[in-house]
Amino acid sequence: RPSSEPLGRSVAQDAMAGSRQAARALLALSALLAIARVPAFYLPGVAPKEYMEGDRVEIKVNKLTSTVTQLPYDYYSLPFCKPKKVMNAVENLGEVLHGSVIHNSPYDIFFGTSNFKVLCKVEMDQDNNGVKFAKKVKEDYRVQLIMDNLPAATKMIQKLNDGQTVTLYDRGFRLGFMGSPALPGTTPGVPYLNNHLRFVIKFHRSDAYEGARIVGFEVEAYSVEHKYSGEWKEDPDQVTFLTVPITPDLPPQPLITKAEVGVPPTTHVVFTYETTWEPSEIKWASRWDLYLYMGDDQIHWFSILNSLAIVLLLTGIVAMIMMRTLRRDLNRYNAEDKEELAEESGWKLVHADVLRPPQNAALLCASIGTGIQLLGMTLISIACAMLGFLSPANRGGLLTATLLLYVLMGVPAGYVAANCYKAMSGEAWSSLTLMTALFYPGIAFACFLSLNFFIWAQGSSGAIPVGTLVALIAMWCCVSLPLVFVGSFLGYKAPLADPPVRTNDIPRQVPEQAWYMGLPFTMMIGGILPFGAVFIELFFIMTSVWQQRFYYVFGFLTLVLLILLITCAEISVVLCYFQLCNEDYGWWWRSLLNSGAAGLYLLGYSFVYFFTQLDVIGTVPTMVYFVYMGVASLYFFLLTGTVGFGSAYIFVWQIYGAVKVD
Repeated sequence: RPSSEPLGRSVAQDAMAGSRQAARALLALSALLAIARVPAFYLPGVAPKEYMEGDRVEIKVNKLTSTVTQLPYDYYSLPFCKPKKVMNAVENLGEVLHGSVIHNSPYDIFFGTSNFKVLCKVEMDQDNNGVKFAKKVKEDYRVQLIMDNLPAATKMIQKLNDGQTVTLYDRGFRLGFMGSPALPGTTPGVPYLNNHLRFVIKFHRSDAYEGARIVGFEVEAYSVEHKYSGEWKEDPDQVTFLTVPITPDLPPQPLITKAEVGVPPTTHVVFTYETTWEPSEIKWASRWDLYLYMGDDQIHWFSILNSLAIVLLLTGIVAMIMMRTLRRDLNRYNAEDKEELAEESGWKLVHADVLRPPQNAALLCASIGTGIQLLGMTLISIACAMLGFLSPANRGGLLTATLLLYVLMGVPAGYVAANCYKAMSGEAWSSLTLMTALFYPGIAFACFLSLNFFIWAQGSSGAIPVGTLVALIAMWCCVSLPLVFVGSFLGYKAPLADPPVRTNDIPRQVPEQAWYMGLPFTMMIGGILPFGAVFIELFFIMTSVWQQRFYYVFGFLTLVLLILLITCAEISVVLCYFQLCNEDYGWWWRSLLNSGAAGLYLLGYSFVYFFTQLDVIGTVPTMVYFVYMGVASLYFFLLTGTVGFGSAYIFVWQIYGAVKVD
């Protein structure tokens, strides 16, 4: 009996352990089954939506845009037909800064239902409605609509060089057009309004889900001078139209005002629309491809090959300097032959002055810190966009993320600025921190704020609202400034590496320099190569910004950015070496200005682009363009200049660290 009790307890314990293992196995199996039932991951706001027959499909109105004025306007700033209650859609910071004002619309569309509907009749002889429409038509405005998170698009067929044709999408549709001899039935110089819209909605069905998904939203805009029998009725559906069905041979709808031609003015305009549904083989994941098509990829590859040629040239020059000239110089200098040393000239003789702090060291360090801030923001933004996190489907996402990253990069900006300032024997680190956090952002803010008053005076939705301005100032002062102080504190407290050489109390006299070693010439050379490495891709970026097109070839942009950074680093090293060889030890500012001169080339190219690619009219639109490009050029100068400064700094530290100095 005594021996049977332990045996019974052992069996019971084994049974309990087995039951616990079985319970854990069941829990693990249930967890796996639960995971298997979890739907696929989608970014917020861009998840697919399935529609069943008869489901309502909402169309939202966005804004009016023009490449002629560059000033967006609220859709309802014109007397369009309105719903019973106008409601604002949810907007993020990026959408507000883009001038987007998204509202609901009066369009009643139900999935799978094709019909012709009348919106309303607008009196053109009241409240200068006709004049308002005519002005926007003359300024070539386009209407932007949104359906299922897809922007409205005008379908275009483009013929390639090899004879093939490709389908392209142009964002929005034209508000109207100007009459010309090339358009039959129109009077030259008279504006015509596109008052009839044909929505061509493409959908895709699959066995993987119920219903259908919308994969295309095309708009065909027509100008039709509607005629109807009898009197106009409060219920437009009860009106009998004589211009239905809509055909291209119908007379267009003119917008004639008393001030333009001596004929009876346009008294009213009837707005109508119709819906057409087309099945499509395009899957939901590929529905943005036509919007993002950037043309033939060969031009991008040509840009990269052109940039690589510049990089290989500079790499060869740097390799020659490093492997031949510097090695020979170091071997001779370290031979400790005093007589030979006395006859030496070149970069070796300025070892006691090469680390002498420059003038305006605080401004230089603040520039470097801001450049680091911009570099970190750019690298992370492009990486996120390349991975698909900042898709155009997430409207305003790229601009919002860029602003937030710029604010968060205040820590590395303050750290680098303070550490460099400490290396230059600076002590007023609090003043440096304020300059880093406020100087260059303050320049941009002052420019945009001044410009904002002019945009606001035009009544454009591109004017930043007061609430958004307060939010931006709060982000700047309450988030960015403290983060810069944190980084500056850490950078100033961080220990410095021992300098490779000692600095004399009395500065060495710099000999007279040849003309080709002057600052203007070295800036011309130092800026043209980095700019030449990116100017082709820069053309596409500027086209997407100023001609309202999508840009989403971030893979190419990543390669071009990498080549730009390498080019800036190598050209800075080469010019710094030549400068030191001429016994000029003032390399601190020169290394920033030489590679940073690419920003000056960008500013000059903005003038070329303005006069050759754009048809901007008006004083305020011109101010908008050049103020934005001026700020972009300044920040491009800081980014490229910082890369050049960093490479020159490391280069100087390395070569003088390899020299034996008594």
